Amino acid sequence: MLKFNFEEKNDSTYKVLCLGAHCDDIEIGCGGTILRLVKSYPNIVFYWVVFSSNLQREKEAYHSANKFLEKVQEKNIVIKQFQDGFFPFIGIEIKHFFEQLKQDSNPDLIFTHSRHDLHQDHRLICEFTWNTFRNHLILEYEIPKYDGDLGNPNFFVHLDEEMCQEKIKYIIDSFPSQNNKQWFTEETFLSILRLRGIESNAPNKYSEAFYCRKVIF
Repeated sequence: MLKFNFEEKNDSTYKVLCLGAHCDDIEIGCGGTILRLVKSYPNIVFYWVVFSSNLQREKEAYHSANKFLEKVQEKNIVIKQFQDGFFPFIGIEIKHFFEQLKQDSNPDLIFTHSRHDLHQDHRLICEFTWNTFRNHLILEYEIPKYDGDLGNPNFFVHLDEEMCQEKIKYIIDSFPSQNNKQWFTEETFLSILRLRGIESNAPNKYSEAFYCRKVIF
């Protein structure tokens, strides 16, 4: 299997933009990869944007982002208040924000939702990501849910068990408002990591998976 790497110099400064429609999307979709990047590149810079929240979830989201980015020196965490479930109908407002985001950030790597995601909010964030950042490395993450829209990703990030357990613990501990949902369990999050680990022959059994449309080596 071919491997893709940043430059081997771990003291390089890389800028990463994380985009999530809802307060736990980034963590579920790419939390393990974020932990691996933070461990590998001490000078990494993060711009973390959540588009929908309420007062309770906003507090949870800040807590979670700060846990995942605890060892990051330079970070910008932004939690917006766009109405959950209505993104296609308030697209103009969200588009304006993306245009501002383009002025504020020129990332080396962007994490966003998958274009095949059946949640309308997720799809719109993905579409605007590609419309706005047209010459960037973009990885689209997946969110397991009731819709059954998991597909066949083509980009895998191998994780060790410690990173997986750390990711899951941060998610469960940070979002108590979601604990009443039957899918919001350690088993759910570990199972998708294990499945993607099988598909990518991960040496430590676990992996996060992404869709990569364009990559230059």
